[in-house]
Amino acid sequence: MSQVSVFNAEARDRAGKGAARAVRRAGRIPAVIYGNKQEPLMISLEPRELTKELHRGGFYSRLFDITVDGKKHRALARDVQFHPVTDVPEHVDFLRISADSTIRVNVPVHFVNQEKSPGIKKGGLLNIVLHAVELEVAAADIPDHLTVDLSKYDINASIHISMIEIPKSAKLLHAETDFTVATIVPQSGAAEA
Repeated sequence: MSQVSVFNAEARDRAGKGAARAVRRAGRIPAVIYGNKQEPLMISLEPRELTKELHRGGFYSRLFDITVDGKKHRALARDVQFHPVTDVPEHVDFLRISADSTIRVNVPVHFVNQEKSPGIKKGGLLNIVLHAVELEVAAADIPDHLTVDLSKYDINASIHISMIEIPKSAKLLHAETDFTVATIVPQSGAAEA
């Protein structure tokens, strides 16, 4: 299950470009929490806290408890707008969720035990087809990541989604039913030799 991260936010009274610019001039990042049939809540975040969470990885598949004026809001990050030149976050959109919410989320795929893989030991290369898999899952069951154990795969192995454990409440959102996530292929020079 996904870990819950915490943000302390300040409420802001106005929406729009001018208000957002004023928040940025004050050294904070404007954001909004919307959804779950409630009014949107305009907030501002501390830049260091946001940058730390962005660099942790899995930002879009992690739940957040955002505290505003002593009240907690459970949310999932949906979008971050960055400055086109400096790459500094300029605005964040959060989707408010409840305990019974079912949401679509991209979950990263992690590959472990590469050093134990017979195929990679023989000089094969791991060819990652999908770095993330889209799931429809209950908000309480969002996995941090899906894990692929490479220790049993040899050269020319094809790793399909059916070989990866996903939460029971999750539903795959992909056109194919058993799509390829990764393969272990021989190096191009090895085929000629």
